[in-house]
Amino acid sequence: MSTLQIQSAAGLLGLCALAWALGGFRRGVSWRVVAAGLALQLGLAVALLHIPGMRAVFAVLGDGVNALAAATRQGTTLVFGYLGGGPLPFDEKVPGSSFILFFQALPLVLVVGALSALLYHWRVLPLAVAGLSRLLKRAFGIDGATGFATAANVFVGMVEAPLLVRPWLARLSRSGLFVVMTAGLATISGNTLVLYAIFIAPVVPDAAGQLLTASLISAPAAVLVALLMMPETDRAADAPDQPAPRLYDSAMEAVTRGTMDGLNLLLGIMAMLIVFVALVALVNMAVEPLTGLTLQRIAAFLLWPVALLMGVPAEHAMTVAGSLGTKLVVNEFVAYLELGMSGGLGLDARSRLILTYALCGFANFGSVGIMLGGMVAMCPERRADIVRLGLPALVAGTIACCTTGAVVGFLTPP
Repeated sequence: MSTLQIQSAAGLLGLCALAWALGGFRRGVSWRVVAAGLALQLGLAVALLHIPGMRAVFAVLGDGVNALAAATRQGTTLVFGYLGGGPLPFDEKVPGSSFILFFQALPLVLVVGALSALLYHWRVLPLAVAGLSRLLKRAFGIDGATGFATAANVFVGMVEAPLLVRPWLARLSRSGLFVVMTAGLATISGNTLVLYAIFIAPVVPDAAGQLLTASLISAPAAVLVALLMMPETDRAADAPDQPAPRLYDSAMEAVTRGTMDGLNLLLGIMAMLIVFVALVALVNMAVEPLTGLTLQRIAAFLLWPVALLMGVPAEHAMTVAGSLGTKLVVNEFVAYLELGMSGGLGLDARSRLILTYALCGFANFGSVGIMLGGMVAMCPERRADIVRLGLPALVAGTIACCTTGAVVGFLTPP
């Protein structure tokens, strides 16, 4: 085992200790929770990264993502012409200058939204969620609603997952609510997973499979970190193991409503990108002349020790921390886009892989706002708890993603 792998292993324990410290060293932390969290993360990572059959699944996933991208390009070319990826009516002066994010990449969200709804209607996604939910319940002893929502976050968004357990939200303990919110920020949805895989495919092998693995590992990581920061002291009544509610009457309705949901997500992504990039730029215009630093750079300095804890070599730690800072201040969309378009940010293959896993979550300020708005609307009687837990969930989600980075760093030799 190399020195960097030992660094990642020590960093994994260090990140757990950091979570406990940030929670105020609360009593009541169960060693079962710590052991189960670490064992599940490592077990899932070993199974998904080092079993030959699973590696073959990654290749199939990659081919599926490429097929989705090619099929979507047919639609965008028909609707938008050369703006959507069709043949250019002029010579491209600068390589890559014809790429327009909104017309060529973001429409993929529409296709994936429709397919996700169809897979839900055919009971494929509910079966996967139910299986992961049972695993989390047995490992951590959490209640059924918390486990189900946490598992659902691997496949759907941070607002859609709590919606699946809406009848039980008001009855969740404060700790259970915190687990659900942390899981929402520590994972990504299937719609965005496919999009990010397209971005980083040139610099990260088996990008789609790696992102799916990262999101799966981050589910137990989110439970572990959340319970270290806020141990369960008053478990609520368990939710019955009922099948997921049927949302669509037919496959055609699933495709139609999935497409419209995808459209809302697409427009939301566009709006959030414009607004948050603009706001960060505006703040930087005020802060940089006074301090010589941007918000992203300040976040990078704060996250530099975290990059080292994940097992990143010292010479690459600031680069990785800078990308983590971009994710935290703006969002992971921009961070993945920069990683792919820069050719890997000058990182070695192992550091790129660690960064890919650490970025795989919605833990940023904009997502906290979206989650708070959605959950308060779903459960207004818990408004005070939900709002109060927003920023702690952001911290917990960030740490959970970084523990996932440390896990892959421990299992990946230089």
